[in-house]
Amino acid sequence: MSSDTSLTPIRRQYLELKARYPGAILFFRLGDFYETFDQDAELVARELEITLTSRPLGKQGRVPLAGVPYHAVEGYLSKLIAKGYRVAICEQLADPAKTRGIVPRGVVRVVTPGTVVEPQLLASKQNNYLVAFAPARPTQAGRPTLRAGRLDLGQAGIAYIDITTSAFGVTQLPLEQALAELERLGPAEVLAPAGAEELPVLPGVVTPVADAWFDPERAQARLKQHFGVATLEGYGCQGLPWATAAAGAVLAYLEETQPAALSLVTRLHTYSTDQWMYLDPQTRRNLELFQRSRSSTPEGSLLAVLDLTRTAMGGRMLRRWLERPLLEMEPLLRRQDAVEALYRTAMARSEVLHLLGRMPDLERLINRVRAGYATPRELVALREGLELAPRLREALERGEGSRPLASLVPSGGTCADLAALIGAAIRPDPPAARDQSEVIRRGFSPELDGLRDAAAGAQERLAGLERRERERTGIRSLKVGYNKVFGYYLEISNTHRRLVPPDYLRKQTLVGAERFYTPELKELEIAILHAQERALELEQELFRQVCAQVAAAGEQVLDLASALAELDCYGALAEAAERYGYVRPTLNGGDAIRIVDGRHPVVERFLEDGAFVPNDALLQNEDCQIAIITGPNMAGKSTYLRQVALIVLMAQIGSYVPAAAATIGLVDRIFTRVGAQDDLARGESTFMVEMAETANILRHATRRSLVVLDEIGRGTSTYDGISIARAVVELLHNSPPLAAKTLFATHYHELTALSGYLPRVRNFTFAVAEEGGSVVFLRRILPGGGDKSYGIHVARLAGLPESVVRRAEEVLQELEGQRSGDGRPLREHRKPEGRQLPLLDSVGALREELLSVDLNGLTPLEALNLLYQLQQKARDG
Repeated sequence: MSSDTSLTPIRRQYLELKARYPGAILFFRLGDFYETFDQDAELVARELEITLTSRPLGKQGRVPLAGVPYHAVEGYLSKLIAKGYRVAICEQLADPAKTRGIVPRGVVRVVTPGTVVEPQLLASKQNNYLVAFAPARPTQAGRPTLRAGRLDLGQAGIAYIDITTSAFGVTQLPLEQALAELERLGPAEVLAPAGAEELPVLPGVVTPVADAWFDPERAQARLKQHFGVATLEGYGCQGLPWATAAAGAVLAYLEETQPAALSLVTRLHTYSTDQWMYLDPQTRRNLELFQRSRSSTPEGSLLAVLDLTRTAMGGRMLRRWLERPLLEMEPLLRRQDAVEALYRTAMARSEVLHLLGRMPDLERLINRVRAGYATPRELVALREGLELAPRLREALERGEGSRPLASLVPSGGTCADLAALIGAAIRPDPPAARDQSEVIRRGFSPELDGLRDAAAGAQERLAGLERRERERTGIRSLKVGYNKVFGYYLEISNTHRRLVPPDYLRKQTLVGAERFYTPELKELEIAILHAQERALELEQELFRQVCAQVAAAGEQVLDLASALAELDCYGALAEAAERYGYVRPTLNGGDAIRIVDGRHPVVERFLEDGAFVPNDALLQNEDCQIAIITGPNMAGKSTYLRQVALIVLMAQIGSYVPAAAATIGLVDRIFTRVGAQDDLARGESTFMVEMAETANILRHATRRSLVVLDEIGRGTSTYDGISIARAVVELLHNSPPLAAKTLFATHYHELTALSGYLPRVRNFTFAVAEEGGSVVFLRRILPGGGDKSYGIHVARLAGLPESVVRRAEEVLQELEGQRSGDGRPLREHRKPEGRQLPLLDSVGALREELLSVDLNGLTPLEALNLLYQLQQKARDG
């Protein structure tokens, strides 16, 4: 390509760079713009809704062109990245004013959804994860098989990194669990082997990369080289080949797209999902932990209620706490004690929260410094944050109850030295850009001060020259001006042209004026520009040196940021407890959950104070193991189920809970199965999905689990539904390894009979008052079973046409009036119609079809894709 003589030099340079990054949009720096050409220009113009023009390029004729100003590139980048595009940023690598011929250019980074570093493109309280997904290779031992009726897809490795915070973690686990972990992480971008990008089960933007990147041996060598170690045992991933493979793929991708970000990868954490309570995607969605199902927005979620954090890093940490409730008593009690310390010291808490509210995002700021992206104003923000840390420690020490928390915040040391360095070097109100002058504070560099004084002295002489020339020529409107093209000049209007002295040398002719210079003016120009140019070069060099010194202490700043984030979480939970009337729950290793006057933490926020009706709850493996809850539609069953689950979850992140009192025996899992009519599951939820989720619960729940089931079996005929619901309850009751504490809401009133022969089943119902044909929902749960659903009353409240409501009442009376010979309602003798579906095992109703499939020769990903296709077939079927 470079030998084509018909190409202009700049066209040749562009095409050579574009050929290196065929899968990315090339932003090609030309002066003050990033330009795109050819198909890139057409795409950018369409996606960004900007003007598409063209540019003549020698014998090539005109080519499509679309550009964006460099100072506003972040806004345009955000739109392209949000649409899943990759953008290669090509910069000018030398000063055009000092370069002969074509300016050298090169791609300095490739911006992808998982490698964004611009603050404007990031959610402040959410991590931006790049994740590598490494399924085990299809060796003979690692091929997918059916074992005991369950599909074994082998192992997979996961590595995640947030280059803005230096969070880098790896794990290895069964493939089906790996997919759930991917969904928990919510990655912005997933690196996967070629071919996997078509797998619909992978979340986020999927980027296929070379299979060689996932070779465990190469990955291990890459990791050792990066960290400068001889073994990975110290990082915990020795002997985990697929976790290592995923981590190596992450480093390889960063090396290709963001070489500067490799300096941020200084830590590696190997983790196991067994370290915390696993919340499957259905449970996170059904409990609306992070967003409302109806609107898919954070408002109305549990996180929105609890997130009273004042810092971005605290917000990110609290989110991680909600994603990963704890299972061990000791760390939970430590969290509870810390929350209580701030809860009981209102003055200290108020001051701490106020100071935290002024704290910048230290994690992302220090990483921008380390990567070489920081601006002068970001350094000032970092200084201000570092200076707040000692004040936070002092505020904690002043409160008697909060004093133990003061040890969280380090005193003095490196961070104080960094704040002093930045304060001495950088002006408190510097310009926004790195390439501007007046960044370095006077007094920091004697050499720089001298250059500035020289330039200032020349400027004073320039002002004096202007005054003298006005007096000498008698031209009162004469003025000294400057522009980048012509330098300094004396401008005289045409009206006074006859007064121009003969020693003036013409520089430029305008429509209404002439511009001149004199030897003295030229001498001053050289002095001023040389001093300014040298001062700017020195300032930039000094700024780089300061950044390098700050970056060298990056690990200490990250440790401080983590401590402050933790303190912020404690403060947020203490503030929520005070503001919303929460109590500290008693935690133990027993099997009972006792809640007195429990409330739904989200629903009560949307009601007037005192309007929410609290309810008790008691579940215990040896007594009230299963609560069958009946009652009318809209009486509060679904809210009650979720509030119990949410109270348990809140207790296991160390939070206070919305109740008058609570004793929580720690649970290992919270399982939920709810129906689509509550808008708490996918809109396309079907009976197949309902059974698959129920099967998952029955396969994985234990005696320590909490199970929440809402109207199991309603998606099929009445007899099928009752049969399945009853079988589920019996299995939960009669299977010793299962025997999970269960809340089971249903409209099948026949299930209340189970308490007659299943000793650990108890019946509860929601109270209703009937007055003059109207129904009043009391929202109060009581022992006993209900016998009416009041569905027609709810239909009237929902606005169903009155004629339809009246006809429904007539039909209901007819049905209830029809009796068979034995006195039972006729509908109880009705035979079920259609085929009955068996209760699903781990692969649902697909089991028989899967058993007939030859899995020999399939890779784990191929088997997974086959499973997905069969599920789709069943759902559509």
